[in-house]
Amino acid sequence: MSIEIHRDAWGIPHLRADSARELARAQGRVTARDRAWQLEVERHRAQGTSAAFLGAGALSWDTLARRARLDDTARRCFAALERRDPETAEWVRAYVDGVNEELPATTAPEFTRVALTPGRWEPWTPLGVWLATHILFAGFPAKLWRDEATRHLGPEAVGLFAADGPGTSGSNGWLVAGARTTTGHAVLAGDPHRYIEDPGVYQQIHLVCPEFDVIGFAVPGVPGIAHFGHTGTVAWSITNAMADYQDLYRERLRRTGAGVEALGPDGTWHRAGRHTETVEVAGEAPVEIEVIETDRGPVIAGGPEGLEGGGVVEEPPAADASRSAALPAPPSASLPTATPLALSLRYPPRVTGDLGFSALLPLLRARRTADVDRAFDQWVEPVNVVQAADTEGGLLHRVAGRVPVRTEANRLRPVPAWEPGHEWRGWHETPRAGLRDGVAVMANQRGPATPLGVEFAPPHRANRITVLLNEKERWSAADMPLIHMDTHLASAQALLEHIEALDDLSPEAAAVRETIRQWDRRMAANSGEAALYAAVRGAVVRRLAVHPAFAALADPPAYPDVLLPWLGLVPRVAFALEHLLNVKELYGIDRAETVRAALEEVAAEPPRGAWGDTHRLAPWRALPESESGSGGESGGESEAPGLSGDHDCVLCTSAVPGLTDLAARGPAARYVWDLARREDSLWVVPLGASGTPGSPHHRDQLPLWLRGDLVPVVTDRQQLTKED
Repeated sequence: MSIEIHRDAWGIPHLRADSARELARAQGRVTARDRAWQLEVERHRAQGTSAAFLGAGALSWDTLARRARLDDTARRCFAALERRDPETAEWVRAYVDGVNEELPATTAPEFTRVALTPGRWEPWTPLGVWLATHILFAGFPAKLWRDEATRHLGPEAVGLFAADGPGTSGSNGWLVAGARTTTGHAVLAGDPHRYIEDPGVYQQIHLVCPEFDVIGFAVPGVPGIAHFGHTGTVAWSITNAMADYQDLYRERLRRTGAGVEALGPDGTWHRAGRHTETVEVAGEAPVEIEVIETDRGPVIAGGPEGLEGGGVVEEPPAADASRSAALPAPPSASLPTATPLALSLRYPPRVTGDLGFSALLPLLRARRTADVDRAFDQWVEPVNVVQAADTEGGLLHRVAGRVPVRTEANRLRPVPAWEPGHEWRGWHETPRAGLRDGVAVMANQRGPATPLGVEFAPPHRANRITVLLNEKERWSAADMPLIHMDTHLASAQALLEHIEALDDLSPEAAAVRETIRQWDRRMAANSGEAALYAAVRGAVVRRLAVHPAFAALADPPAYPDVLLPWLGLVPRVAFALEHLLNVKELYGIDRAETVRAALEEVAAEPPRGAWGDTHRLAPWRALPESESGSGGESGGESEAPGLSGDHDCVLCTSAVPGLTDLAARGPAARYVWDLARREDSLWVVPLGASGTPGSPHHRDQLPLWLRGDLVPVVTDRQQLTKED
């Protein structure tokens, strides 16, 4: 069997082999060559062993990974895959073989920095990487926020603070049918919004064997091309459906001579699984953790004695909105008004032993949208909205993934495990949708997935993309970056109206207001007006967050650190600011006075420079720059490039107003799939194809990504260079 590895001018790998299995082996090899450090970090994160070389900062993640049983779930899912779909299981094994062949020879400098030797991948490791990448994707910690907000502010707070908020991953995606393009064939375009990581979370790759020829974005550590691909005759893309498919249960646990028991909905105590594990921590003593699993799922926070540092659950009052009127009364073994807090997590792969990997090979083999549709019937998580088009005019717009059927209470907040009525009762049928005026736009707003979710993104990005698409009758693939890079901020309207209504301002504040009045509402990096608006917005957020009305939410309960981004009051206020300013009454807060004070604050010390002077790219790195050995090549904060865009712009570069202007989230890739000629398709990633500092392809796409330019997709072998 022969394997050929070629590269284009951007270092993107183009792989050719005699079979799908050998091609998977080649993909594993080239990924280990290009992303060795990234692969090792992801393997350790899936196992909950990353603190052993990353230090105490990774301990909270490792604890969650172990308590949530990620590695064990990956093993179970792979064992089930071997029984149910041996072909895919062998294909995954081949990928792992390729990783293990190449990884020991790595020269990536990070291994030397932390004195780490690459470890061996197991057949289930790719499944563990997928689980670790997506376990927080659906944002189940938001249920903890809703629980706290409801407890302290009342049920109306759930809707008031609902937004595409901290920790949530979203995307833009749009499908333009052939009737609306210059070629008569469909175009797919968009950009997934994730944390920008170094190396990147997506890997551009081209996979060719006698069975298929696919170009797209792979997830390093996982074989195939799952999210965004083009086979020549059909292309597909996804956005986050914002579905709710994970549940949190408040557990009542007690210790016995034989271990731990959990109170069930039948009013009796049931044995829970229990064992201890030791987490190694670089530079510190090992930490022993207790792993408990009830009939609902693994306990991810707390235990029989409650949260570390104390933590109880108060029984919700009878009128609590999180309780369904249809639920029966608690059993006779009901609890006292306060019990030690333990939270178990129920998530589909742990329940079913299926992670959806059986969709991956059929996607590569797809020739028409009907093939893509059948492949996504096997999808599990994350739950996505899928768009696809083929060269024969076929179109697809559907939701894919597994969402359990259960009571509405489960979707909103943690529910009592000891009460009947909170069990899962099968799976929802995934909705489908069509196109309107020849286009379909998804940007995490309410759409076909509405019945499956609780919180969705504001409609601003989706509305703006629709407006832009309606400005032309015919679109080409080359036109699409104009939409990718749009910086209009519709969500500014609420604050602008409050600013406009103010009177009796100081001369300095009046001058700031007049400057903001002239602003075109574009968050351009070179805009001084955008910087002024952002400064006022941040000041408003900070002032609202310290108001006594929200004091009870300022300090969240002692949940694990890894869950705290969903519980921070400043980020919650920041991402819900539009709602908070528009609602008729806000807990007695004088919002006019709050905005006035913020305007005066900024007038007294206005920002120096433009929006891009403070709104800069801050990619996540497993090692701090000072330890990475990359020096100025990787670019620290001082060298970080200035960015256009903002959270509610189509160019979604998310900072946290009131906390920082640095952007850790943004377009983790951009793509334009042309169904007329695949070679006219375009793509780009934020940094580059290589994950190795010092490589010429580590950050060579960054200038293009910043400008909104894309790299041409190369399929002509004459433009490739063979690699030994």
